[in-house]
Amino acid sequence: MKENAPYESDQEWRHVSGLHDARYDVLDHGYLHVKRNWGSDEEIIETARMSTKKGFLGWDPGPCPSCEGKGVIQKNDHDSFPCTDCSGKGKIPGDAKLLRYLYEHKHATPFEFAGLTIEVQAPIMVFREWHRHRTQSYSEMSARYVQMPNLHYVPSIRRILDSSRKSGNRQVSGGGVLLIPGENRNEVETAEYIRHHIRGEQQRIYRFYEDLLSYGVSKEIARLDTPVSRYSRMRATGNLRNWLAFLTLRMDPTAQYEIRQFAWALGDAIERCFPRTWELHLETMMPRAA
Repeated sequence: MKENAPYESDQEWRHVSGLHDARYDVLDHGYLHVKRNWGSDEEIIETARMSTKKGFLGWDPGPCPSCEGKGVIQKNDHDSFPCTDCSGKGKIPGDAKLLRYLYEHKHATPFEFAGLTIEVQAPIMVFREWHRHRTQSYSEMSARYVQMPNLHYVPSIRRILDSSRKSGNRQVSGGGVLLIPGENRNEVETAEYIRHHIRGEQQRIYRFYEDLLSYGVSKEIARLDTPVSRYSRMRATGNLRNWLAFLTLRMDPTAQYEIRQFAWALGDAIERCFPRTWELHLETMMPRAA
């Protein structure tokens, strides 16, 4: 993108508050808020070692903390026994190595003992994609009982331009060029025109929705004309294993732009809560340098 280009940046999310209770502004009216997190990178290691009665020993290699590098545990002045934590070696390889082994060899169960519960406000079109991931639990605001908010997603000029080039609708636009037949506008002006009319149509539909409610029509009937651009709210909860599977698909460049914005915000939250696991996950997402 050229400097001082007349449209918004690719990224439409930003961290605005908190560490473990992080909150993010996403798109124009959306947000993602971490309501609760549990577990840690250290607890993933402890869970993996349940079968061996070992716990978390330390991320870096060095002297064994259990036997202080001696290789043996002194029971009394006369008796001692080999340290089981280091197998009598007096040194540990560091639990960073074990975490990497678990992740790279898909020993995924320990990653199910950590997770996040989040609250999300997003366009309905995003939720319809999100709910395809059936390993999470969801509770969404019900438009049968609650009046829907007058909040609608209006794509940025950059989003409209990029989507035109991606679709390459040759029958209408001549192959990825944004134009209105018979109109003398450049692409940016055309995108501005489209944004203006999307916003106007959304407000017209919402006024009709409010009219129906004022006539005494029930909320569950009045909502029938709701566009997928309208914002809704939900809570979603899942363990770390399933969140990472979700992000593998939804952070991918081929995923739809709008859900990618929420995915990257969620990724930032996971990095804050589980930094070592997140680093391993990014290694699998990003191409390695030659």
